Formats: sequence, C-alpha cells, structure tokens
Amino acid sequence: MKRSNLFLLIGVIAAAVVIFLNFDSSNIKTSQLSEAGGELKIYNWSDYIAEDTISNFEAETGIIVTYDMYDSNEVLEAKMLAGSSGYDLVVPTADFLARGREAGAYQDMDLSRIQNASNQDPEIQAQADRMVGSNSAGLVYMWGSTGIAYNEDMVAERLGDDAPTDSWSLILDPANAAKLEDCGIAILDAPTDVLPNVMTYLGHPGTSMEKSHFEAAGDALSAIRPYLRYINSSQSINDIANGDICAAIMWSGDAFQAAYRAEEAENGHVIDYYIPNEGTNLWFDVMAIPADAKNVDNAYKFVDYMMRADVAAANVNYVWYASGNEAARPDIDPEILSHPGIYPTEKAKEKLFVTPVYDAQTDRIVTRVWNRFSAGN
Repeated sequence: MKRSNLFLLIGVIAAAVVIFLNFDSSNIKTSQLSEAGGELKIYNWSDYIAEDTISNFEAETGIIVTYDMYDSNEVLEAKMLAGSSGYDLVVPTADFLARGREAGAYQDMDLSRIQNASNQDPEIQAQADRMVGSNSAGLVYMWGSTGIAYNEDMVAERLGDDAPTDSWSLILDPANAAKLEDCGIAILDAPTDVLPNVMTYLGHPGTSMEKSHFEAAGDALSAIRPYLRYINSSQSINDIANGDICAAIMWSGDAFQAAYRAEEAENGHVIDYYIPNEGTNLWFDVMAIPADAKNVDNAYKFVDYMMRADVAAANVNYVWYASGNEAARPDIDPEILSHPGIYPTEKAKEKLFVTPVYDAQTDRIVTRVWNRFSAGN
C-alpha cells in the first residue's frame, strides 16, 4: 500500500471513530419514537396548559409534539385562512371557529373516534355547538368570561374604599382611569371581547351588530386611551402579579393565574377579579382540526387524552379556567369550583351573553373601530 493511501485510510478510520464517539444516542431514541408514534403539531393559546401535559402525552404515546403558542384569535385566524398552516390541532374561540369553517379552514371532527368525548359537559358543549353552527366542529377545551382584574391596595389608594370594583366603570370611566394611570392600566388586544362589553357598559346589547353601537364603544375607549399603559393579551398576567400595573381588562383564567403568581411570590400584591354587574361575554375555546392537518390520527389521540378526567382536571388546576369536561369536576380544586369569577353564579349567568358570529361587513366595522382606538386616533 502506498504511503499516501495509508494516511488516507488512517484519516478515514479516525474520522469514523470521532463520529461514533460524538454520536448522540438520543437521536436513536427520537428516531425510534418518531417511527413508533409519529408527530403532532399543536397551536394553542399562551399559558393555557399544565406544565407536564405534553411531556406526559409523549411518554404515553411515543408521539413527538411540537407545541407553539399565540395570544389572539386574530393571529390564529390569519394563519388558518392563509392555508398550509402546518398544524394538526388548534384551539380557536367558537365564533372564530365558525368563521374559519365557513372559509373551509377546518374539518369536521368524528366524535366516535374520541372515547372520552362522553366526559364533556353537555350544556357547555351545546352552547358552543350553537355558536359554531355544528355539533361536529370540535370539543370545548376551556370556557370563561371577560372581566376586570385589579390590585386591591393600589386601586383603594387611588379611588378609595368605595371604588367601583363591581363595574366596568373602574376602567371605562375616564375619571377613574385618570386616577389609575400612574399605577398602570391594560386592556386585552381582543376587539371581539372588548367592544361588546363596552357596548354593554354604555347600555347597548352586547350582542348588537349596529355600526353606531360599535362606534360609540370605540369613542368610549378612545376617551381612556391616554391613560392606558398598553393593549396586549398576555403581558398583563405577569405585570399585574408583579405590581407593574394595577388594573386590567382580562380573561378570567389569566386573572387568576396572576393572582396565584402574586401569592406564590409573596410580594404583597393581592389581585382580585370580578364579572362586572353590567354583564359580560361568555366564550368557549374549542379543540379543532385544520383542514390541511397532516397527522390527523395523532390529533384524535391527543384530543382523547385531553378529554380524560384526570388530564382535564390537571389543566384546570394549573390555568384556572372553567373546563368543558364535566367528569373532571371531582378532581378540580374546590377553590376554583366555588369561585364565582370562574364558575359564575346563577344570578351572574343572567347577564352573561354569547357574542354573535360577525358577518364580513360587521367584521370590517369592528376592525376599523379597533384600529382607530389602538392607534390613539
């Protein structure tokens, strides 16, 4: 053998040894799991699932999960309507699911493939089905209300003991908003949740689709715009827990997550949440399968897993939202079940409403009004 060939052979052997020694055995495991269980791509709301739910599902099934998050229905809708979303399971709110189905963005769900579908609360599911216009669009994951979260001490310092901590006026009255400006006010970046409630505060039906009512709501929001710290759907959870803001229009579960984080941190901030006495909207977030999903079988496996009573209860106990799963109730923290801000009282239910699915014309009005308000015009 020529000397040059010998050196070449030695080099090849050395390279092979280096590759072998540096080979990550986890790659074998990942490959084996992928072959055994395949993959699943999920797109869900931020801060909306227990910390170990995904890892437990992967361990049980061998399915590799990619889990991405969004913080508004508008972001999800844009991705779904653009096509080729790349996701196998998403969690739109019912009215957005209805619009997406009309556009062909979602496929029907075959409930016969979901053994644990019988765990669902029939009343909650029926309300969502009526809103979507189908009983095969998907299964309710969580439901809740939109209301006001506030820091008890900070608000009392500025508005006194008679602060209207039962009304939308705490934030929507410019006189109150001006007094709370220094400690920080935030509003959800969610026009279909905020505008109907402002209309309710103004004495109009929250279910109205009248242009003048939306414009009146926009004017009311513009009146407090100078006093707002920001308009965002996820930032306020940590900010109000840390005392960086003192009042916010929030979704129920987010408010209670903030209260829990403040309590855990022992930072002296006490956060409370209420459903305003003028009324508020009731919403339903639904597990649904996109029309272009590539891993449909695994999507069904995940939905079935999420519908297990123990899994549903663990998620509720972590995110503090009301569950669509009736069978989970025995395992849900009694503090959650008994809190009227999470599971409303019968009296509060009398003033709850479900936002209608807006047609294209109404949707353009909502977008225009909201953009004008958020831009500060």
